[in-house]
Amino acid sequence: MKKKFVLTLLMAVAALPLLRAGDHVMQATRRQEAKEAPAALTLSLREAQDYAVAGNRSLKNASLAVQEAYAQRWQTIAAMLPSVDGSYSYSNYCGYSAEMSTAMGAFKIDMPNVGALGLTASVGINGQGIVGALLNNIAIDMKKISLEQSETELRSSVVTSYVSVLVMQSMKQLLDSSLNNIEGLAAITQKTVDAGAAEQTTADQIKVRVNTIRNNINSTLRNTELALNSLRVLLAVPAGTELTLTERLEDFLSAEVVLNLLGEEFNINNNLDYQLLKKSTELAEKNVHMAAWAYGPTLTAAYNFTNQQYYGEGGMRMTPPNLVQLTIRMPLWSSGKRAAGVVEKKIALEEARNTLAETTDNLGILYQQLRFNLQNAYETYLNENENIGVTQRVFQSTTNKFQWGAASNLELTNASNDLISAQSTYVQAVLALVNAEVELSQFLNNK
Repeated sequence: MKKKFVLTLLMAVAALPLLRAGDHVMQATRRQEAKEAPAALTLSLREAQDYAVAGNRSLKNASLAVQEAYAQRWQTIAAMLPSVDGSYSYSNYCGYSAEMSTAMGAFKIDMPNVGALGLTASVGINGQGIVGALLNNIAIDMKKISLEQSETELRSSVVTSYVSVLVMQSMKQLLDSSLNNIEGLAAITQKTVDAGAAEQTTADQIKVRVNTIRNNINSTLRNTELALNSLRVLLAVPAGTELTLTERLEDFLSAEVVLNLLGEEFNINNNLDYQLLKKSTELAEKNVHMAAWAYGPTLTAAYNFTNQQYYGEGGMRMTPPNLVQLTIRMPLWSSGKRAAGVVEKKIALEEARNTLAETTDNLGILYQQLRFNLQNAYETYLNENENIGVTQRVFQSTTNKFQWGAASNLELTNASNDLISAQSTYVQAVLALVNAEVELSQFLNNK
């Protein structure tokens, strides 16, 4: 008895670190939330991703879900380990005496007050409990994969928002350069008009170009702030936090980055969607075993110790102080309920296998499509990058010719419109390239 009691006590002590771990996680979460957000942040892309991961509440919940799954597994295991229950009862018969009649005559037996101390140790084992522990292991793995998926998606979102800010800032620089040129031209044209060498209509049309570029700059500033706010949301910082990004846009547009991604082979086992579906199929297999074990026996062993103490004279000790019980329970008939349960789980397993096979085929096709998207986006970016250089040179040349009277106002207007259009198309091409890189990298589960 002492050995069993000590063993159970040790198991209870072993469970304490798990409980403390849960407390530590909750306390750390509260401490993190209690920290004041900084007024300004200077971040590289990696630093921005790490900062977002550290402060994202959804990821914290996903991490807590993993801890919760560990706790659930321990509950399943502990249900098959010995448990000890103690009890104490006190009975007061209020002076009652039992009367008994025999051939020798009738006599009374006093019923004294009695206190009973009881200690029960028991353990029950069955196949469903063992399979249940295995199911918990799979559930833990699935929670970990879901956590990794959430983190990967968050990091990818940070990349997109981070680069969007850089693109908008680059766009503003291009527009500022164009504005400086056209404003200088507008000033010269107005002086020419004032001198009587040109018509006011020409100066007014150039002013329209100036206002158009200024409107585009204002729109770009609004889009920049929108991209910064998106990044602030991902970083979980207030709207007033000043963000300074240290990366260069060119670092995300190099041929080396694209070629490395295109040259990387696809390993389906690294894909998180495939991993999650594979674990789901394993879970369906174990559910079949769980249903089948409903036909299995349950073994229960118990030890009961009872110590009665009578307060007064008399009393009959009818309860044995030590009792050992061993029970084997075998299910015999359930009107087909267990059989239907097994059939149901087998059907679910077949569905899971079909989904896994279909997903395996589709992932291979999706990989080829993502590679094609990246190749196409990079080629489009190269073309638009060249186009914006050409339109800038044409605009500069037309501006110089107009200044010396060798180009018409219509030619200047067309060159300005072409430059603005090329700048907008260039921005779209850059964002499309970055999105294609992010999608393929996330699909390959690159760290």
